[in-house]
Amino acid sequence: MLDKRTKRKYTEWIVAGADSEFGKMVYSHRMSTVEPVFANIGTNKGLKRFSLRGKAKVQGQWQLFCMIHNIEKLANYGDLTNAKRK
Repeated sequence: MLDKRTKRKYTEWIVAGADSEFGKMVYSHRMSTVEPVFANIGTNKGLKRFSLRGKAKVQGQWQLFCMIHNIEKLANYGDLTNAKRK
């Protein structure tokens, strides 16, 4: 919580929250959920901004990038059954 008595800056407040035990636990889960997906689509796939205008067109472009991401995952890690592991 923002400490009004010491007048800390917001960045100091965020750092203090992230360094707490609860903050570390919450932040550690981000790396296993959506953060790597956004990083992959933004950095490796080159989606820095949408090239289309309008909600429907942007939604379609986003879905194409998500589909590419998922197809790449299937191609790289697709069949992880026991028969392939042996």
